[in-house]
Amino acid sequence: MAQTSESTVVGVFEDYSTAQAVARELVDSGIPREAVQVNSNFATGAAGSGQQYEQPDTERGEHGGGISGFFHRLFGSDRSHEEYGHYDEAVRRGNSVVTVTASAGVLDRAVEIMNNHDPVDIDRRTAAYREGGYQGYDANAPAYTSEEASRERERFRQESSTKTIPVVEEELQVGKRVVRRGGVRVYSHVVDTPVEESVTLREEHVRVERRPADRVLNANDTAALRDQSIEVTETAEEPVVSKRTRVREEVVVGKETTERKQQVRDTVRRTDVNVEKMEPGGAVGTADYRQDFKRDYETNYAQSGVPYASLEPAYEYGYTSANDTRYRGRSWSDAESDLKTDYLRRNPNSTWDQIKGAVRYGWEKVTGKR
Repeated sequence: MAQTSESTVVGVFEDYSTAQAVARELVDSGIPREAVQVNSNFATGAAGSGQQYEQPDTERGEHGGGISGFFHRLFGSDRSHEEYGHYDEAVRRGNSVVTVTASAGVLDRAVEIMNNHDPVDIDRRTAAYREGGYQGYDANAPAYTSEEASRERERFRQESSTKTIPVVEEELQVGKRVVRRGGVRVYSHVVDTPVEESVTLREEHVRVERRPADRVLNANDTAALRDQSIEVTETAEEPVVSKRTRVREEVVVGKETTERKQQVRDTVRRTDVNVEKMEPGGAVGTADYRQDFKRDYETNYAQSGVPYASLEPAYEYGYTSANDTRYRGRSWSDAESDLKTDYLRRNPNSTWDQIKGAVRYGWEKVTGKR
C-alpha cells in the first residue's frame, strides 16, 4: 500500500473479487461511496477502469483516461516515476487496485480494512517480476488474459508457501605465507697485529795485516816492483721488509631450503537439519515414550509428592536434547554440564538436582545408554 500526498490510500489485491469485497467493507464502515474506487484491466474479466465498486461488471467504459489516466492523476505527469510503473504493471498482470481518497482520520480506518484482506506488497512483487525478466513498465505490452493472471497468482501462492532452510558448511583452507624468522650478517674488518721475525744478516770487513818476510825476490816477483793499488770492497746485509697478502680462509654465506610438514587443526561449522514429527498438540515426537516417562515417574518420583506435570518438561527436554546436533555422540557425563546450563536458562525456577534424573531418563531413551 502507498499513501500519497493527495491523501489517497492505494491497495493492490490479487483478484477482482477480493478488491470488490474490500470496497464493500470500506463503504459499510462509513466511508463515502464516491471516495472508493476499484480499478483493474479488461482482459482478466474485471469491472474495468475508473470503476466505482457498486457498478455492474458489464459496464466497462473508460473513465477519466482509464487506468493510465488514474495513475497519471495519482503520481503526476512524470511517467518515468518508478512507483507509477510498479502499480501500472501490477494492474496489467491482472491485479486490482482499490483507492480511497478522504481525510486523514478516514484513511487510517481504510488502511486497517485493507490490511485485513492481505494486500500485495508492491515492492516485493516488483522484485519477483524482475526475476522473470521484467525491466520496467511498457505501456504497449498487452494486458494479461484471465488464464495468464490465474497462472501467475498460483505461482506466487506456491512460492510464498515454500520455506527453505539453507544447509551450510565451512571448509578449512590452509595456505602459506613467508615470514622473517631471523638471519645472519657477515662482515669483515682489518686488524693490526704486531709480528716479529728473526733474520741473519752478514757483513764483510776488510782486514789488513802486515807479516814480516825475508826472502829473495825471484824472477816472478819482479813485476811487483812497481806502483800498484788494491781495492777490497766491504759488504753488509741489511733487512728488507716487504709484505704479501695471502688468503688463509674463506667464509661462504648461502641459504639452504628445507621442508617440514605441520598438522593444522581447527574447527569448521555446518548446519544439520533434523526433521522431527510434530504431534497434534505441538510436542515433538515424544508420544512413543510418554508411557515410559510415566512409568519412570511412578517408580522414582510419585512418592516424593512432585506432580508429573512438573517433571514432564524435563523428560521431554532430555529426549529432544539427545537428538540435538550439539550433543549428538556425547555421553551423559560429558554433556550434563551443558544440559544443566541450557535447561536452567530456559526454566530459571527449576532445581537441577530435582529434575536431572528425568532429563537423563529422556536422554537415555534416545541414546540407548543407561
